[in-house]
Parts: sequence; structure tokens; C-alpha cells
Amino acid sequence: MFAKAFRVKSNTAIKGSDRRKLRADVAAAFPTLGTDQVSELVPGKEELNTVKLYAHRGDAVTVYVSGGNPILFELEKNLYPTVYMLWSHPDLLPTFTTWPLVLEKLVGGADLMLPGLVVPPAGLPQVQKGDLCAIALVGNRYAPVAIGVAAMSTEEMLTSGLKGRGFSVLHTYQDHLWRSGDKSSPPSIAPLVVDPADLNDDKESVQVNPVLQGEEEGNGETALSEATSAGGQDQDPTDSRTLQEQMDELLQQCFLHALKCRIQKADLPLLTSTLLGSHMFSCCPEGHQLDIKKSSYKKLSKFLQHMQQEQIVQVKELSRGVESVVAVDWRHPRITSFVIPEPSLTSQSVQEGSREQPYRPPDIKPLYCVPASMTLLFQESGHKKGSVLEGSEVRAIIINYAKKNDLVDADNKNLVKLDPVLCDCLLEKHEQHSIMKLPWDSLVTRCLEKLQPAYQVTFPGQEPVVKKGKICPIDITLAQRASNKKVTVVRNLEAYGLDPGSVAATLQQRCQASTTVTPAPGAKDSLQVQIQGNQVHHLGRLLLEEYHLPRKYIQGLEHAPKASKKK
Repeated sequence: MFAKAFRVKSNTAIKGSDRRKLRADVAAAFPTLGTDQVSELVPGKEELNTVKLYAHRGDAVTVYVSGGNPILFELEKNLYPTVYMLWSHPDLLPTFTTWPLVLEKLVGGADLMLPGLVVPPAGLPQVQKGDLCAIALVGNRYAPVAIGVAAMSTEEMLTSGLKGRGFSVLHTYQDHLWRSGDKSSPPSIAPLVVDPADLNDDKESVQVNPVLQGEEEGNGETALSEATSAGGQDQDPTDSRTLQEQMDELLQQCFLHALKCRIQKADLPLLTSTLLGSHMFSCCPEGHQLDIKKSSYKKLSKFLQHMQQEQIVQVKELSRGVESVVAVDWRHPRITSFVIPEPSLTSQSVQEGSREQPYRPPDIKPLYCVPASMTLLFQESGHKKGSVLEGSEVRAIIINYAKKNDLVDADNKNLVKLDPVLCDCLLEKHEQHSIMKLPWDSLVTRCLEKLQPAYQVTFPGQEPVVKKGKICPIDITLAQRASNKKVTVVRNLEAYGLDPGSVAATLQQRCQASTTVTPAPGAKDSLQVQIQGNQVHHLGRLLLEEYHLPRKYIQGLEHAPKASKKK
């Protein structure tokens, strides 16, 4: 379902009443979850967003995002967990196992066929047709990489000889829904109870489907040895510390990294949820997953209390139930002495191969198109109606035409005599009997004004595209809604290669305000982004400083709120 990019319709913070309803829906959909677990998934105060989107096939999907990661999605009134949620609750669904090489096919949109299953010693989980199931890989069976709906019952699977379609896959690790989160990798999760005898039995008696055995035998042995050695290990098998101690260190590392490199004084006050979701998560080293619940602090508020006691930050509740970082001591020894960790060579290669490239603005070049009324002037140089030229080419053609036809004034080389062709092409009717000569700059300027506008746009790594007309600037306006509240509206992002949904998500985090993506009125196949409040300042910084778009292609920046003068 998410194998291809989706289109975001809206991204809003969830209301208190909707939180309670979602909590009830989660408890009903997943009855094995306890009350505390449901409360952790749908917290009462921490940031939780509702994202409405359209999948590439047109399905309307509602996604619930917590801490920057999608945790649930709703399709046709049914709730489904994402892989991010399953990594925290690996026993939530019956889990089937397949080979690592099969994952690539699932990510590409394929369903899981029964010949790809690996049958464990205890047999396949018992499910009925239509049941929601998790799919994991040999070597890490407790960290699901996909979810799907069973196409038949377990009994029917075995009766069929494990042939045919087994599961309709809805969502996978590495698909576009996963990419909308922090893009963390599946953790290594040991089973709840590990018995060495069970592990030995597992190694000897795992059943391999004959259809895959010949082709995958080598990979299977490697995966089985990984599964055997994974039992009872911490996150880093070379580290003697407990998983909790490792997570404490990772939490502090991401916190100090964010303060030193990502947060500035102008960002304060900063919501604590934004500190975690927008800054700390992005500072997490490749191959690690930041999970506060696995630390000794358990909650972000408790961790920040500890950091406040060390006088690194100051946290206040600026509005009821919502905490913000209001001050940072950037001279604190723990910040000044913090050394940003160097990414490993493996990490760098992973980043280069899998991470999305940062946005780079297109190269935009103004062009000129020859209309029918100007063909006589340009035909001598081999151009005809519809020919597209650069400004320098137009200037050269005019100079060559004047010199070739002996039109340069003998007494004043700065003037050009107008012959019948230049008169017809460049002068208005009332001017044709009064103007006999024109200066060079006026001649070229008039010519450019008579030509039809066009432009060439070149996106990085793509072939240039020529379009007629003038490129529409990114248009920023302020509008007043019925509730007398202002909203910021931005249009024409697509012309510059910007995805309105991505821009809306970024602004929602930066401005801490609701954003909506809607069809732009009067524009075919174009979308506009609406942000609550006057957010022109944030929008300007994003477009100019981060996306590096030239100011001349942005209109409406003057609507930014004026800084209040101190008396």
C-alpha cells in the first residue's frame, strides 16, 4: 500500500476528545494490550498528530504519529500497527517468518507467497483467513518487518502444501510510511524466555520449504546461526553493560548533540516533544534506535528533570500540561566538552545509499519565444515562429542584423537606423513616422519586450525542461477565516520541485501549528498549504535559508509580522 509515495491531505495535532476515542479504539482492536500499554501508545499530554493522506492507488488513510514516528494507520475504519509500533510490542500479532531476501520483494509491493515461509519447530501460528499478522525475518524473528492479512487459515496453508498466496501485505519496513518516521532499523529483540535447549533444537529442526531450500540454503544457515547467537544478548553484543545502561548513554548523547548542533537561542522556548521528535531522534547514530522507555528514566519529562538538576537546561510548563525548554546553558561543561561522534564507514555508505537526498533548488533560466509578428527579423539567422532563444542570443541576432544591413548610424555609432522590418517589429503604429533611429540598448530592450516569455527549468540530475510563459513565483498570502483567525497560505510549490505534503509536515513541526494541504482554487492539479497563524517568518527562513531558493521567485514575504519595538 505504501510502496510508492503518498499525498498528504492534512497534518493536525489531535484533540483531547479524539485522544480518548483513539485510546478506546486501540484497546478494542488489540485486546492483548494492557491499560498502561495503551496509555503509552496514546499518551495524554505528549505530542500526537493525525495525518490524513491518499495512497498512490487513491485509498484514503489516516495515520497517527507520535514522537515523529507513525505508530498506527486506519483504513476503512480498521486500525493497523506500523513496524515502529510492533518493535515496541513484538508479541502483538501472530508472527510468521520468511527469508531476508524476500523482504526486497515485499518492499516493492509484492504479497507474501507461501513458498517463502519458514516453518519453525513449533509449527505455524494458528490464524484464520482475514486475520492480521506480522512478518519477521529468519535471524530476528521478534522484530517484524511487515504486516499483512492472511489469505487463508493455517489449516488451509498446510493442506495446500504451502503453495499460493499467503498474505496480502499492507505495510513494510523501508516503505514510504516507514520513511515518514525516523527511518530506524529493526532492533535485535530476544524472545521473552530463552532456553539454550530450545535454541539447539531450533538450529537442528527448523523446516525449510523445499521450494526455497536449494536456492537459499547458504543464506538460511547464516540466518540460523544469527538466530542462535541472538538469544539473550543486549543491543550491542560487544558491550558488557545492560541494555538500559546503553540506552541511558544513547539518550544523553542525542540530547547533548541536539543542544550543541541543532538548537539555537532563537528556537527557545521549544516544546519538549519537539526537542525529542525533531532534534534528538535525528541525532541518533545510524543502526541505533532511541527508546526512552528502555532507559532508566522511562519518560522524557523525568530525563529533562535530571538535566535541569545538572543546570544544563531550564524547563517550564508555559501552558497547562505542556512543557517547554525555556533556557539552555551552552557554556555548561557537558555541552562544551561533548564531541560529535564520527559516523562509521558502514554508516556513511548506508546513508549514501538509502537516505533521501536533501532538496536542491532547480536552475531557472529565462528564455524568449519568437512570435509570428517577429519572424521577419529572425528568419535571416535561421529561426522561425516558436523558436526559443536566450537573451544573449537575441542580443547577438539584433547586432548581426543591424551590421549586416548597414543600419549602424555613420555619425553616431550608438544609434541604429530603423529599416521597414525593424519598424514593423519594434514600433507602435503611432511611432512609425516619428522614430527613425534607436540607441542600441533601447533596440534590444524593445525586441525582448516584443518576444513571448518562456523559461527553462533544470532539476538536479534531470534533463532541462522548457516551458512557455513566465514561471509563477511561490505565492505567500494571509487569509482570515470565519473564526477570525489568520492562516498563512502558500501556493505554487510544485513548480520548484517541492512536495506540499513534506513542506506542510516540516512547517507543522517548526511552527507547532496545524497544517492542511488542499487543492489550490483555480489551479488544475495544484495544491496549497495552509498553516494556522502568521507563519511567514518561518516559511521565509525555510525557503530562503534551507532550500536556498532565490528571493525573486518568492512573493509575499513582506507579510511577516513586524518585530515589536521596545519602548
